[in-house]
Amino acid sequence: MSAVRSTVSGTGRKDEIVNAVMTDWEQRSVVRVLPPVQPRRLAKVPFVELADGRLQGVVSSGSDVERVYVSSITAGSHGLSCSTNNNRPCGGLRGAPCKHLHALVEEAVLQYGGARVARYLRVDVEEPDCSAADLLGRLHGRPASIPAAVVFSRFLRHLAYLEVPESTEPVPELHWFPATGAVR
Repeated sequence: MSAVRSTVSGTGRKDEIVNAVMTDWEQRSVVRVLPPVQPRRLAKVPFVELADGRLQGVVSSGSDVERVYVSSITAGSHGLSCSTNNNRPCGGLRGAPCKHLHALVEEAVLQYGGARVARYLRVDVEEPDCSAADLLGRLHGRPASIPAAVVFSRFLRHLAYLEVPESTEPVPELHWFPATGAVR
C-alpha cells in the first residue's frame, strides 16, 4: 500500500510516493518457510503443496513401490484429479475422492492446518480447525483432467534441492533470488 501525494509545480502536476507501507514479506526477497502444523509421514505422501490454484501432490501407491500418483483438488470448483505420473487415470476416482486424494488431504491438513487448506480450496466449514474428513465431506467436485507432468516436475525439482549439499555459498540455479536486504 502506498500513499500518493500530488504536488503542483510551476509547470504542471507531479505525483510522488510519500510513505510506502509494505508488509514484512514484501520487504524481503525470501519468503519464510512455515514448519508443518504436525509431523507428516513422508513415505505415503512425499510431496504436498497449495499452488497453482490447487491442493496438489504426489502420493505413493499402496500396491506398487515403483508407482506414484499425482493427485490434485482445484480450489473453488473442487475438480478432482488423480493419475500416475505417466497420465494413467486412477481406477478409484469415480465421482468421489479416491484413496490417494484422501491421503493427500490428510497430509495437507497436517502440513498446513485444516483452516488454511479449507480457505485455499474455498470450502465452507463450521470449525476453524477442521479435520481432513470434514473437508472431504464438503467437496462436491467432479473428476477433472489436470496434466500430471506439471506437478510431478515440481516434485522432482523439490527432490533435487534436497540432494544439494548444505552450504552457505549461493546455489547457481537460484541466482534470480537476491540476497536478503538487497538494495532496491
